[in-house]
Amino acid sequence: MVTSTARETLALHGGPQAFPGMEGQPQPKIGIEEFISIAERFGFSDEAIERIRSVIDVADLGSGPTLSKYATSRPPNTKGAAFEALARAQFGVNYALGVSSGTAALHCAMVAAGVGPGTEVIVPAIGFYATAATVVAAKGVPIFCDVDESLHMDPTQIEALITPRTVAIAPTHVMGSICDLAPIIAIAQQHGLKVIEDCAQSPGGRYQGRRVGTLGDIGCFSISAYKIIGGGEGGLVITDDERLWERINQFAEAGGLWRKDRFAPPRYPGELFNGTNYRMSELEAAVDVVQLEKLDSIVQRFHTVKMRILGQLHTFSEITPQKLNDAQGEIGYTLRFFPATAELGTQIVKALAAEGIGAGIRGANARPDWHIYADMFPITLKTGTMPNDQPFNDASQALDYSRGLCPVADDLFARMVTIGLNQWYSPNDCDRIAHGINKVLAAYCTQENNARRWL
Repeated sequence: MVTSTARETLALHGGPQAFPGMEGQPQPKIGIEEFISIAERFGFSDEAIERIRSVIDVADLGSGPTLSKYATSRPPNTKGAAFEALARAQFGVNYALGVSSGTAALHCAMVAAGVGPGTEVIVPAIGFYATAATVVAAKGVPIFCDVDESLHMDPTQIEALITPRTVAIAPTHVMGSICDLAPIIAIAQQHGLKVIEDCAQSPGGRYQGRRVGTLGDIGCFSISAYKIIGGGEGGLVITDDERLWERINQFAEAGGLWRKDRFAPPRYPGELFNGTNYRMSELEAAVDVVQLEKLDSIVQRFHTVKMRILGQLHTFSEITPQKLNDAQGEIGYTLRFFPATAELGTQIVKALAAEGIGAGIRGANARPDWHIYADMFPITLKTGTMPNDQPFNDASQALDYSRGLCPVADDLFARMVTIGLNQWYSPNDCDRIAHGINKVLAAYCTQENNARRWL
């Protein structure tokens, strides 16, 4: 203990410093043990873990890394910055923001597009729940649009759903396939609506030669373990519109952390509003920047596999292949068709399984699935976090979300047969699968040269 009984000269006036430096030896907050924990999560064997430890135990990490987007020095070479730069380059857009999930991406997009109390967004009847859920999270009301035989939003059904409350259309590119965007965008432009592309299930797909996510006003992606790229939970938002990008950031970055002078007053009316934190972590970005590099090669392998199989399939009077809005832009990790009845589809699925070809069908009495509107109970029940906290209180919104609202979606979702494809199939694998499908369909259906073709 240091004590003093006489008045001392302040260091400010030339006296000795009371605390010239720290004697204690700090350890990094995030160090070698955290790195080992990550290696364990990757699944390395105990032997490999010990070899990794023997190498890194001699490393001096100093104060350790900062595994967040905003390090104290804000370096330009963070993994988050690299991920966003790669996204801008790959998609050819001006702005890209990495976020915590595809749902976060959609929520940011809805807020940026002006979704809020008293507004509506037209969403597809088939597609994951998150698209409609983020409309409700933004305090808007989702309006479900029926689909056609592509399983995507039917453009001919949109006009009838537009009201003075409509602010956006949010088409989903479903399960590796591509939405028919041209007529949707034309309708949106005619009515002054924003187009939010949900590309979570089809990253890397193309429409008329352009990457999905770049044709509408905002593109939203899920970069996650459940999609064809991604390792954990991540998302991406892209746009070419500076004001939309600023609104996306304002919501995702806690109300203003994205700004160069984050605590400054607004530069223009409406720039600042309350936001949340949907930031992508550095650990996630470190994985996803590598995953995003792989996107085009993954898509090409899937596409090649599906086209090789489809090119060999015969046509049958009882089988309607899924309509492909852009066969060249198709990713192709699933192959779908619609038997004349669910009963026929059940027989076909059983026979395909016996041939070694995995397939599935829901049937009429299947358990609920959040990929079809009527089963999205957190939405269809029209309940909020509290009785007075949800957008359906408006008496003018006498919405009925029960089954039957979108009859084409109800029908097709129940009887579609889905065959999952693998990007690593060899040409011979594809040929044998095509032969197996033809073999099974020929046993239960009538071959008809004039029936709808697969391509």
